[in-house]
Amino acid sequence: MRRLATVALTGVLLFAACGDDAPAATASTTTAPTGAAPTTTDPVYVAHVEFVFLESYPVQVRAVVTGDLPTPCHEPGWTVGAAGADGRVVVDMWSSVPDPDLACAQVLEPFEVTIDVGSFETGDYVVEIGGTDYPFTI
Repeated sequence: MRRLATVALTGVLLFAACGDDAPAATASTTTAPTGAAPTTTDPVYVAHVEFVFLESYPVQVRAVVTGDLPTPCHEPGWTVGAAGADGRVVVDMWSSVPDPDLACAQVLEPFEVTIDVGSFETGDYVVEIGGTDYPFTI
């Protein structure tokens, strides 16, 4: 009986030591990461983009981007280019791992971020994210 209790206690301690320190299933941020993309980056798998128009003049536009990261250890990053004369805004997105020595499950991790695209006058515009065009009209 004592041996069984020792084995059970050891199992519980091992299980607790392997706890998940990964971020929550859905990360959300409303501010762009600072600095340029890290030297080692991985893709971001964009599933959906929805625009939010703030009641201001000129109209401020935010893109709510949902999709998947390569692993729970990855964090999304992006840069937003200036709107061109043709009304096109390019958003470069990537993912990176802040601690490459961290052991991480090899499963996709859902994410959602809100990206401030800019302020716009009345017209037709296109936001390009990951090579896909997402048009909107103000």
